[in-house]
Amino acid sequence: MPFDYKKEYKEFYMPPKKPTVVTVPPMNYIAVRGKGDPNKENGEYKQSIGLLYAIAFTIKMSKKGARQIEGYFDYVVPPLEGLWRQDGRQDIDYAHKENFRFISLIRLPDFVTKADFDAAIDEAARKKKTDFSKVEFLTYDEGLCVQCMHIGSYDNEPATVRLMHEFSEQNGYAFDISEKRLHHEIYLSDARRTAAEKLKTVIRAPIK
Repeated sequence: MPFDYKKEYKEFYMPPKKPTVVTVPPMNYIAVRGKGDPNKENGEYKQSIGLLYAIAFTIKMSKKGARQIEGYFDYVVPPLEGLWRQDGRQDIDYAHKENFRFISLIRLPDFVTKADFDAAIDEAARKKKTDFSKVEFLTYDEGLCVQCMHIGSYDNEPATVRLMHEFSEQNGYAFDISEKRLHHEIYLSDARRTAAEKLKTVIRAPIK
C-alpha cells in the first residue's frame, strides 16, 4: 500500500472539530506564491494549482523514469494546502478576497532533496513545454499552532476561526500571525466534486 500522509500523520491532517494545540515540525513543500481572488477564473491561484500538481506527479512517477531518487517509496500525493494573508492585517477579511496573498503548497516526502526537486522542474518543463519558474522548494517551520477541522463552505470559515481565537485566549495563547507565520489551510476535499456543506478543511493558525 502506498504511504498516505493523511493516515500516518493524523495529528496534522485529521484534527477534531474542536480547536486543539499542535506543534508542527519543519516540512518541505512544492510552493507557488501569488495574489488575488482564489475564485477568479484563470487567476493566479488556479494557475498555481496546475503548476503544483504537475511537479508533484513528476516526482511521484520518477520511479518509472531514468533518474531514480535515493530512498524513494511509493506514496499518495499529499493534499493541497495554502498559506494566506492580506497586507496590513493580522486577520483575514473574507469580504475582500481580491486582497489575498497566498502560497499554494503540496508537501514533499522527506526523501526528496533540492537536487531531486530541481531535476523534476527541468523534466516537467521539457515534457510539458510549460514555464515552472514560479515553483519553488520551500521549507516551512510552523511551530506552535491552534488547529481545527472545518466542515462546510470556505465562506463559513470565519465562525471556525472565531472558535479558535476563543479557545486560544481561554488557554493562555494569542494568535501570532505575521508575514512569516501565516493562516494555514489544508484541503482534504475536492471542491469540484464535493458539496459545499460537506467540504473538509483543516484550519491552522500560529500562536504564542
